[in-house]
Amino acid sequence: MNYTKLNWFRQQRWFKNGILNDELVNLIKGINTIQKWILITEPWCGDAPHVLPFILKLAAFNANIEIDIQLRDAFPFTIENYLSGNSKAIPKLVVRNNLNKDLFVWGPRPRECQKLYEQLKSAKYTHEQIHSALQNWYNQDKGVSLQMEILELSNPVSNPDYAQV
Repeated sequence: MNYTKLNWFRQQRWFKNGILNDELVNLIKGINTIQKWILITEPWCGDAPHVLPFILKLAAFNANIEIDIQLRDAFPFTIENYLSGNSKAIPKLVVRNNLNKDLFVWGPRPRECQKLYEQLKSAKYTHEQIHSALQNWYNQDKGVSLQMEILELSNPVSNPDYAQV
């Protein structure tokens, strides 16, 4: 319950103060076919409040984007199709075209943040130490890495599946 409350306040801060990447906003505005963005998350997830606001703010720029927020631990259990190794790590963003074909999947956290997580976990840091370090990383990054990764995944040159949009 405490994580859920804390996440709500963190999320509201990014809704209010999160700065969007102009190039990504222009790309989002230019989507001229229907896309379904499935966001798999949970309210207690420590990474979610640093990711969801940016994704929701971006999707709001284009009426062709339908957002479907799904809880990881609830039906239809979409996460089972998007495991990170053997883990149900969240949040996950699944972007699909109008034919229900996945264009890309992002998550559970930006690459540099994931590297930090793996380093701390392998060094046997406590859950609280890892959580604190990741929160500091997100606060310093300010959503930049997430947006650059989505921009990269939305580029038909680096992602041929996206070229079919």
